[in-house]
Amino acid sequence: MSFAATVLTLYPEMFPGPLGISLAGRGLREGRYSLDAVQIRDFATDKHRSVDDTPAGGGAGMVLRADVLAAAIDSVADDRPILAMTPRGNPLTQPRVRALATGPGVVVLCGRFEGFDERLFDARAIEQVSIGDYVLSGGEMGALVLLDACIRLLPGVMGAASSGVEESFESGLLEYPQYTRPNEWEGRTIPEVLRSGDHAKIDAWRKAQAAVDTRLRRPDLWERHEGARVQSPSGARRRNRNE
Repeated sequence: MSFAATVLTLYPEMFPGPLGISLAGRGLREGRYSLDAVQIRDFATDKHRSVDDTPAGGGAGMVLRADVLAAAIDSVADDRPILAMTPRGNPLTQPRVRALATGPGVVVLCGRFEGFDERLFDARAIEQVSIGDYVLSGGEMGALVLLDACIRLLPGVMGAASSGVEESFESGLLEYPQYTRPNEWEGRTIPEVLRSGDHAKIDAWRKAQAAVDTRLRRPDLWERHEGARVQSPSGARRRNRNE
């Protein structure tokens, strides 16, 4: 059974968008996953197809109605997890992406305006997800990011099997620096170790560079990585030997 994605949105024409080209597009055409976009307005009950209303208690903007959204969700609900794209959600991480990619698929709810009526999350099992600490015009771009991250991990979508493993965040660290021909460019050369043909030395260099770059560029990731390493059984043994 292929990975099935359903996006609930006010702008279904945004899908598949970039997911319809390159490797993701080929995977879609080959049936390695499916993607459906559902118009939320189809579940409105008034003649104006209203999906939002003014905030309770006053304030600027409009809020997406719980009754309309719940009807849209219920129309597609099955055993797939339901995710709502919102800056109030938990940060999306590679481990969560990998878990989603190994499942039956996802239902993604895209927010707009001032967000969702909070009662929706009390009434339905919905995971709130954020792709970063910034604000977008709507959840559609976040949905594309989430789906792309999942789709690239599906069997047969990417070329080399190792491509999805040797990436930033997969090991808890940033990926090591990459180089390609020409060997010299504007007076800068590819590190000699990468031209040595010694795979053990190359692997050691890459691991060391990943650690250095993570420590300097993302100290938050480095702290979590080191904490996990120390807490693991092998990490504990290493620590005890050094005491």
